[in-house]
Amino acid sequence: MPMPAAEIEQLIRALLPDAKVTIEDLRGDGDHYAAHVVSAAFKGKTRVQQHQMVYQALKGRMGNELHAMALQTSVPPGA
Repeated sequence: MPMPAAEIEQLIRALLPDAKVTIEDLRGDGDHYAAHVVSAAFKGKTRVQQHQMVYQALKGRMGNELHAMALQTSVPPGA
């Protein structure tokens, strides 16, 4: 079952309320997304730790409702 982009954004913002989240449906199927997440909570974290935080926010939906997501994370300028 496809997962709407709005639901992905809502889950990420629940864990990272300050996040700027940009999501693109790569195939138009609700199953393959590219996401860019910018949050001050990523400061001091490795890229792997940042990605783990986003996957934690998705609460086990990766590999189930959400088949694939190309993920980019970053800290906002000046944070």
